Amino acid sequence: MGYSNYTIVTLGSHSALQILKGAKDEGFKTAVVCTPSRISLYKSYSNFIDEVIEIDSWQSFPQLEKHLQKMNAIIIPHGSFVAYLGIEQNKLMKTPYFGNKQVLDFEEDRKMQRNWMEEAGVKVPQRFKKGVKIDRSVIVKSFGAAGGKGYFVAKNQKELDSKLKTFEEARFMVQEYVIGVPVYFHFFYSPLTKKVELMSVDKRYETNVDSLGRIPAKNQKGLNIEPSFEVVANIPMAIRESLMAEALNMAERVVKISQKLISSKGLFGPFCLETIITSSEEIYVIEISARIVAGTNCFINGSPYTYLLYDEPMSTGRRIAREIKNAIDVNKLKEVLD
Repeated sequence: MGYSNYTIVTLGSHSALQILKGAKDEGFKTAVVCTPSRISLYKSYSNFIDEVIEIDSWQSFPQLEKHLQKMNAIIIPHGSFVAYLGIEQNKLMKTPYFGNKQVLDFEEDRKMQRNWMEEAGVKVPQRFKKGVKIDRSVIVKSFGAAGGKGYFVAKNQKELDSKLKTFEEARFMVQEYVIGVPVYFHFFYSPLTKKVELMSVDKRYETNVDSLGRIPAKNQKGLNIEPSFEVVANIPMAIRESLMAEALNMAERVVKISQKLISSKGLFGPFCLETIITSSEEIYVIEISARIVAGTNCFINGSPYTYLLYDEPMSTGRRIAREIKNAIDVNKLKEVLD
């Protein structure tokens, strides 16, 4: 069966354009599922999107399952899948799905995620459990992947207690606020080659915590602006080469431990280690995103790192399609689908 007999499908959000462009470049048919307000956007890219499927709301997505299966669809998940459909709906999908759905539990539950990182031997910020006195600045994070929503910072116990009184999230984690440079490493693990590839690196522009940095401290007094961490954009980065070895080593350990904690398949495909690098060059992992992240959109035509690995433009979206293509060629498609 040729590649054009399969249709790569994703939701119209997040990194859909990158995913579908990469799939078309690799010879697949493509389709996007979106709500009415986004139809014109995706139709304007008809050069690589073969079909735009309209649904009234994201909650209507499960009704498409039979249609997608007739299309011989392969679904490529991204951050909006859990945000719009929820974890359980992702797990219930019968259409072939690129990735390991069991990883979703670890990505959503910060305690399980932390245990994963600790077993992998990577540095993580100190966690403050209930009843432990706060003796430094902390950041409070709600569970789940919501692009920085539901976060806040507190400089001491008194401020934390005050803010928690109005905090609406039922599940959250309190951890040390590590001072350093936020660096987001994008990786891809192939179960076919058994190799981890560094794809690209970015940092996020978060509102309004980044824009506050443009206001001198003396002018911030009296403004009563509460820092927020919602992501609005991404900025490409090139990391110091001396730090690349440790980052790659961390990613390899994270993948290896996932094969023990999650399943024999473990984590595969694209993932992101979200880190803070301190002035002493220590790398702390603050989160893992176990799928393609929006920061990879900076590199639709490839990155400095994929240029070192490939002789052609290679985005993370295209790398996903290449993996599916390679799996078809060696009759191992089931190894990369759930």
